[in-house]
Amino acid sequence: MIGNMEYESRNWIWGEVCLSPHFVGGIVLTAALAGLSTGYFGWVGVAQIPIMWPGFGILQKRKCAKKPIRVFIDGCFDLMHYGHANALRQAKALGDELVVGVISDEGITANKGPPVFSMEERLALVNGLKWVDEVIPVTPYMLTEELMKSLLNEHKIDYIVHGDDPCILQDGTDAYALAKRAGRYRQIKRTEGVSSTDIVGRILSTMKDNRGSEDNSSFTLNGDLSEGKDVSKKNRNKMAPVSHFLPTSRRIVQFSNGKGPGPNSRVVYIDGAFDLFHVGHVEILKKARQLGDFLLVGIYMDQTISEIRGAQYPLMNLHERTLSVLACRHVDEVIIGAPWQVTKDMITTFNISLVVRGTVSEPNPLSDGLDDPYAVPKSMGIFRMLESPKDLTTFSVAQRIFANHEAYMKRNAEKTKSEMKYYEGKMFVSGD
Repeated sequence: MIGNMEYESRNWIWGEVCLSPHFVGGIVLTAALAGLSTGYFGWVGVAQIPIMWPGFGILQKRKCAKKPIRVFIDGCFDLMHYGHANALRQAKALGDELVVGVISDEGITANKGPPVFSMEERLALVNGLKWVDEVIPVTPYMLTEELMKSLLNEHKIDYIVHGDDPCILQDGTDAYALAKRAGRYRQIKRTEGVSSTDIVGRILSTMKDNRGSEDNSSFTLNGDLSEGKDVSKKNRNKMAPVSHFLPTSRRIVQFSNGKGPGPNSRVVYIDGAFDLFHVGHVEILKKARQLGDFLLVGIYMDQTISEIRGAQYPLMNLHERTLSVLACRHVDEVIIGAPWQVTKDMITTFNISLVVRGTVSEPNPLSDGLDDPYAVPKSMGIFRMLESPKDLTTFSVAQRIFANHEAYMKRNAEKTKSEMKYYEGKMFVSGD
């Protein structure tokens, strides 16, 4: 590493020369004024200059083959949401290759409380995002000198990235002080309206709304609806999780691929709620994408989900769920607010070749008596059931939080205070 740096410093002049037409032009002009043809200097032709001067040709190649800028961002990435995805999108825009560090389970537990997803699940989620080029598992919670050296020397990282919200360690110091002192720190804009703390809060609030207490011994996410009791529209609205996300068309464009299928593409369609986006969603989308050239994903409306699953669903609203699905590298396009039933007109409009569904899905306790949503593609012979690689569901994720709700409530109380402090002192930050 040091040898390379010395080599570059000794030959910086030739690095500039190889890109400077004025220098080469000056040689030709001087020769012309002297009445000499450049052909006279056949052995000194411009093409042979690198042979005359050691290092020139090597530097010319080095300049032409520009080193990619490698950007590093780390995080827990627990309860993955569109805020995480947007952070990765912004970080990728600062360079050519994005390297993501996923903090260890032990690091999260010691500093934030128990993670909801395991390391394996969090790695799969991060790897499933379209902007990620490389993942470093089990990174420490703190940016230590040892980690800095590893990032700069082994992983060839140019910049270390974090959001504009302050990251303060327990001793009151800046978590990214080392990167800032080294001139390797870059800042991105925090995505407002969502956080893992916010999502845990939404789930915990449904527990309180259902039982009026924090006892989850007999709790079900569908609450009174799963027991067949009637819930008025007024109470449904009261029980629904609250989102503070402000959707914009620009954000959707930023997440979109911007490309449609070719005229002869094999379009595969899969639909669902995709609520609380998790590794089970990533794996079934990956499997569906492998069956064609273009994956079209239908995302149900909020009202549809509430009608078939109960008032506590969805935990994430339509726009939040749309961004989470669009961030997945296996997805080419989405239908925002897809119908419950796959119709013949829909199949024709989008030139769908195959409709698929995973064997593992959320329980729909209120869908009894409704028509089969896949009756049309089944009659056309273009429907297929896919074996789901994971048995994870939104309900089972929520159950993990209910089972350890005291720890999560304590964590949320502490995190809520820090987030309130952030918003009190919040100032406008350009970018994103």
